[in-house]
Amino acid sequence: MSKVRVFSTKTCPYCVMLKDFLTQKKINFEDIDVGQDYNAAMEMIQISGQRGVPVADINGQVIVGFDEPRISKMLGIA
Repeated sequence: MSKVRVFSTKTCPYCVMLKDFLTQKKINFEDIDVGQDYNAAMEMIQISGQRGVPVADINGQVIVGFDEPRISKMLGIA
């Protein structure tokens, strides 16, 4: 089973799209609100090199943005 973490904010429409996609595909994920958690925001910047959300961490592989084909491939749900 994949370990999936989603770094997001409450106001980001692409974050909502990513989390809805994972939920529809029945993929368990940890939702990390970087708008509310400064340390999580710093971790996201460190692992992705980016300040933008969403950032998905799938088994240690980082994807910036909602890249559905790449996320599906990494999760084996293509």
